[in-house]
Order: sequence, then structure tokens, then C-alpha cells
Amino acid sequence: MAEELFAPQSVPDDLRPLAARMAPGRLSDFAGQEHLLGPGKLLHRLITSERFASALFFGPPGCGKTALARFIASRGRARVSELNAVAAGVADLKKALEAAKYYLEQTGRRTLLLIDEIHHFNRTQQDVLLPAVERGDVLLIGMTTENPSFYVNAALLSRFTSFEFQPLEEKHLGRIIELTLADRERGLGAHQLDLTEEAREHFVRMAGGDARRLLNALELAALTTPVEMDGKRHITLKVAEESIQRRAIRYDRKADDHYDHISAFIKSMRGSDPDAAVYWMAKMLAAGEDPRFIARRILICASEDVGNADFRALVIASAAVQAVDFLGMPEARIPLAQAAVYVACAPKSNAAYNAINDAMREATQGKAREVPLHLRDANLDRKTRGHGEGYLYPHDHPGHWVAQEYMPDPVRLYSPTDQGDEKRLAERLKELRKR
Repeated sequence: MAEELFAPQSVPDDLRPLAARMAPGRLSDFAGQEHLLGPGKLLHRLITSERFASALFFGPPGCGKTALARFIASRGRARVSELNAVAAGVADLKKALEAAKYYLEQTGRRTLLLIDEIHHFNRTQQDVLLPAVERGDVLLIGMTTENPSFYVNAALLSRFTSFEFQPLEEKHLGRIIELTLADRERGLGAHQLDLTEEAREHFVRMAGGDARRLLNALELAALTTPVEMDGKRHITLKVAEESIQRRAIRYDRKADDHYDHISAFIKSMRGSDPDAAVYWMAKMLAAGEDPRFIARRILICASEDVGNADFRALVIASAAVQAVDFLGMPEARIPLAQAAVYVACAPKSNAAYNAINDAMREATQGKAREVPLHLRDANLDRKTRGHGEGYLYPHDHPGHWVAQEYMPDPVRLYSPTDQGDEKRLAERLKELRKR
């Protein structure tokens, strides 16, 4: 029989949080993660065949990683040991691995080691794990809310099968509410809750795909709402709003969320969708992102993606950068929104961006070129070395232009588009090149 080391099992049921009590007891009880747990899927086959191998579960909070790991532990024949990487040090880890090795030698059975928040382990701690996993002393399930590619070293990662969990959809959260209200033993069925549709929608919407957050709020509402004359506890929208006042925003400035959100923001501006652009920006700001970081990205987009199709975009973006430093939050959100919307709505051209990239390649990989004598600085060497000799001053000629060589063996680097203001530049350049 598996060694029971789970903290919740040493606590009376009436003292355990609702989220812990409602942990699924059967595979069919899991809400969501059909891409992992659907019939025929790899994780489903591994669990039902009881041939589970070391694995890594990663995804946002409250999506079922820990619940599934504990479910796997509950149905296996292995000894179970559990660590939390936030609190465990190298000594704790070595002790657990030595116990697992001894148990294997004495019984021929392995230990299933569950490590929550495994991304908190540093490289040394991960290196301690590696030999035991490689030898097969333990089966390891690591759980993390972070992208393991950033936090788990390649050697250890190669010995895992990684499974990415997704945030729960509203339909999944709705199902969890139904199960909780119907379950009289583990859930809230005995509390006689009368949940209005508006309250239900608020709970689901504000949970942000997090089942634990949903159940915590639902339990708070149940425990703080008095029984009415009809014997029921009426959970109204007002009660729901008091129980879960703000949506959980999944955003970590040091992990995938940071890069994914700024990528979505930039691509929305580039794709001329101001609604999406201000939404992603608002989400980043609400999660505490540095407004100067966002301002810099707008500035880059104004030059890279709008360019000379609308020269005002760069001016407005530059002004927003200055305004952010001068104002600070929360007022800085206003010029940021103005700049983001303008850049999103502006006509687009990456011709100048392409020109500098091509020019950099030409300068470093193309034909070597020296500055022609007539273009060189003539302040000191005009008489002795001929610098500047023969230079034609454009303002002395009709139209303030004259044909002369500006680059030996010239190559075409800037090709203006017909978008916005750049169309006028393209027409002028075409006329000059004809001459």
C-alpha cells in the first residue's frame, strides 16, 4: 500500500478547504484538460495502464496539476513522498532520495516523489535529483506554474515527459460549481445554497480559469451568508462580488506571460487592431508591468512597423515615452493608450526597417567601400589630400538636387511603399532616380 504522506489527510474534513475536499476522486471527475485526459490521449493511457513514468506538469494555478498528481499517487502501488520546492533544501531532497533508494532495495518497489513548485529548485538541487531519476530509484512528478524550459535544466528535462495544462474554460468552472453544490459530503450540498445566475456568472468570470480561486470564493460566500426564513442561503450578485472582488490576472513579469503578452500587444498594433492593443496593454498594466517597458515597445513599433507611412506615429510615441516618465502611474496609462491606438490605426510600412537591416548586412558582408574623396570632410585636408574636391552642393542647383555619386557601386536598400505618407516619398524618389 502507498505510504500516505499528504498533509490534507491528517486534517479533519471539516477543517480542510473546499478546494482540497473537492479534489477529484476519479479520472472522469476532472474538469477540462481534455487534450491530456481525453480517451486515447497519452497521459490518460499512462494513468489507466498504471505504467506511469516521471513527468512534469506545468500550467497556470488552479488548473488541476496537483490534484492529478495526488490522484495518480492514490491509485498506485508505490510509496509516496511529497516535497514543496519553496521550503525544501538540498538536505531535505537528499534525505527523501536516500529513503527512496533504501525502500527500493528492501521491497523492490519505487517511490513516487511529488515536487510542487519545482521551478524554485536551483541548478544544484536539480542536479541532486538527476542520478535518482536516471537510475529509476524514484518516479518523479514535478509541478510548476512556469515554463520548464526557463527553469528546469536540460539534462533533467530530457528525462521527463512534459504535459502542459491549460486554464479552465467557463464551462469547466460551471461544472465544478454544479458538482460542489450537489455534493453533500465533500461539497456545499448540505448548506442549501440558492445561487442566482448573475452570481454564478460572476464567480466563473472572476475566477479567471482557476478552480481553486473559484472554490475558495464559493466557500467564503456560503460560510458568511446567513440562512433565510425559507431555510436557504441566497447567494446574490452582491454577495458574489464581495466574495471575489477582482479577477486573478495570470501574469509573471519574469516568465512566459511577460513575453507572450508584450508579443500579443505588438502584433495587435502591427495588425491595426486598436481594441486588442489597448486590452493587452491594460492587462499588463493591471498586473504591475513597468509602463516604461510598454512605452519603449510602442516607440519601436512606431518606427519599425509604421515608419514613414505616418511620420507622426514616431513623434506621438516619443511624446508618450516622455509623458510616462513625467506622470507616472496611473495617469501614464492615458498617453500610453493614445500612442498605442494611434500606432495601431496608422498605415504601415517596414521599408525603413528593412533598409537598415539590408544596410547592416551590406556593411558587414558586402563589398568593402571607402568614402569617395568628394564626400570626405574638407576642413583640414582639402589642399593636401583633395578631401571634398569636386563636391556639388545640392542647394546651388535647380530643385535643390544634383546627380552625383554618394556610394561606390551603389545598391538599392530603401524601397518605399505606397502606404500613407510614404507614397509621396516614393513618388519623389522615383522621379529623382529617373534623372
